[in-house]
Amino acid sequence: MSTEKNSSRGKTPVEVAVDWEALEDAFENNAPEVHSYLHLTTGEVLRVVDGIADPQMHSRIAADASYVRVEPVSSREQYRWMERFIQMLDPSDLREELTLAIDGRGAFRRFKDVLMVNAPERERWFAFRSERLRVFMEAWLEAHALKAIPRPAPAPPAPEALASEPAPAPADQLGARRTRNAEWLRRQLRDIAATLGARDLDRLLTFAEFVKARRVARNYTQRHDAAADDGEGSSLAPSGADEELAASAEK
Repeated sequence: MSTEKNSSRGKTPVEVAVDWEALEDAFENNAPEVHSYLHLTTGEVLRVVDGIADPQMHSRIAADASYVRVEPVSSREQYRWMERFIQMLDPSDLREELTLAIDGRGAFRRFKDVLMVNAPERERWFAFRSERLRVFMEAWLEAHALKAIPRPAPAPPAPEALASEPAPAPADQLGARRTRNAEWLRRQLRDIAATLGARDLDRLLTFAEFVKARRVARNYTQRHDAAADDGEGSSLAPSGADEELAASAEK
């Protein structure tokens, strides 16, 4: 990066309304099959995933001067961040657990798993990591003679646009959409997940767990109501499966 930085000296910086959150995810995601590009006009980040995107996509983007390739932070450097974060913690069981978690293969996954059950420290880790990423992003922007400027606020929709919104789809069409092949939907979800950074993946996982818990609770309620309709009411002792569903719903 030092060579690039030297070559950028003397150039008039190009102002870019950077999408900081998207750029942060691009710097954090160093999976070899994921490639990110910053668009100099819009400030948005384009993410191309090998095996999913058009094979000619890379060559087309390389020929477009509006894009600059983002070099993500290395795994080694991000590992150092975990070490530094652990050292910042007071001596505790959590500090010992995290120290053990980052030993060996799968360190990043285990580190995240330990923090999943400790919300305050998880948020503190996200803030710490965002700060470190911001330093790298600002250095990268400077090396490419780019100057970040605030993004414009989204314009409210025009009244005529609201009036021209399409009518809701008929109920039969909605029902057909809900019956799409589950395996196809799972593949779509995996493809989307491959393009997300750690922060968005954490949000996606939290929402998925919420949906799962809600479904379990709904199933339990329906079974309980069905038993009551049969006249068994509160005298019906819940089965082992129902107890498990109730416990999952309470979580």
